[in-house]
Amino acid sequence: MMVFVSIYSVVDGLFISNFVGSDALAAINLIFPFIMICGAIGFMLGAGGSALVSKTLGEGDRERANAYFSMLVYVTAGIGIAIAVGGQFAVPAIAEWFVSMDRTIDSGSRAYITAMCILYGRVLLGAQPFFILQNIFQSFFVAAEKPRLGLIVTAGAGATNMVLDAVFVAGFKWGIAGAAAATAASQLFGGIFPLFYFFRKNSSLLRLTKTKFYGKAFLKCVTNGSSEFLSNVASALIILLYNNRIMGIVGMEGVKAYSAIGYIMMIFFSVFMGYAVGSAPLIAYNYGAQNREEMRNLYKKSLIIVTVFGVTMTVFSEALAFPIVSIFGFNPELRDLTVRGFRIYCTAFAITGYGVFASSMFTALNNGLISGIISFLRTLVFQVTALMVLPIFWGLDGVWAATCACEIFAVAVAVTFLIVFRHRYGYALIRKKEKPQNSDEKYKETI
Repeated sequence: MMVFVSIYSVVDGLFISNFVGSDALAAINLIFPFIMICGAIGFMLGAGGSALVSKTLGEGDRERANAYFSMLVYVTAGIGIAIAVGGQFAVPAIAEWFVSMDRTIDSGSRAYITAMCILYGRVLLGAQPFFILQNIFQSFFVAAEKPRLGLIVTAGAGATNMVLDAVFVAGFKWGIAGAAAATAASQLFGGIFPLFYFFRKNSSLLRLTKTKFYGKAFLKCVTNGSSEFLSNVASALIILLYNNRIMGIVGMEGVKAYSAIGYIMMIFFSVFMGYAVGSAPLIAYNYGAQNREEMRNLYKKSLIIVTVFGVTMTVFSEALAFPIVSIFGFNPELRDLTVRGFRIYCTAFAITGYGVFASSMFTALNNGLISGIISFLRTLVFQVTALMVLPIFWGLDGVWAATCACEIFAVAVAVTFLIVFRHRYGYALIRKKEKPQNSDEKYKETI
């Protein structure tokens, strides 16, 4: 699901870059952090809520699990509506502030890019309640033991986006407004369909019912999912910082290159994020059921899978950097700038998955504090430090290398916490050493 979401997000960028222009692509990159922050609520309540609901199901209390699930969906919808309304008033000022970071462009280009930022932002914020619901349902489909249905819903939303991109942008020539409308329509589908499914009697473990507000449970979900919230907010802030540093070195051309790299990175990163989201309810369920043998099994296999993903994607991205970047239709100079940046940036894939998985795993174990620490250090502290220091020595190459440096420190922190807490949660117990056998015992064992 996560991969498909990222793919149909990239389609927006491809249509805009090829049919509207690179200025429009830069405009989306500038306003996107604000939209990311607004949508982070869904990731927080989805991750924290699914962990609590899965743990409750593992304890055998299905009625209470459905009550928690229903409360979280209703509260999320209300928060989404509030964000959609308030965001309409905030977008113009935020767009002007983002564009003002580049003091090298002329007033005409500045006004044009600002107008596109406002238009794209307002359309997507109008669909924000459904986007947030789509985010929360991605986690709950897994908790309800219906991941395939979740994939179908996400695929349907993605198909809607891609088809409407072709119609609105390439066909009707609606420009950035058409791309925004296509994305908004896909979010409507992704948010409304699960509501109908869970409101009706269904074959899953969850159903929307009458409920009440459980203050302690909601607070638990918020604190438990805080790492996912911090991760998304930090990612948005990091995009702002990247834009600022890049514009200070090469201007708006660098932002265009970073926009393309960001779209590509979204697909690769979603592999790690998707595995983390998909495995978290399984870990939470077995933790609630105190099935430590299965937890150890999940933990061991997860580390193997994350390692294979990382190595494969690094090799793949290095080998295919040129053809991947070429699909954005950039001029040769901008294309070469983007290819160089992508090849440096993508070296981080080899180790990115460990920090993502560790943070998600502690969320599943209902330890939001440790999860939040890993996420905060990885997505903000280490990233900001690297981004401020490395460009001093290496210029633009230092900007591209900042993510790799960040992930190295993040892995060290994640491994430390995984080792420290292995006995407490029982996901990696060390076997006691057996007494050495004499020759007779070894012979009998062999026989």
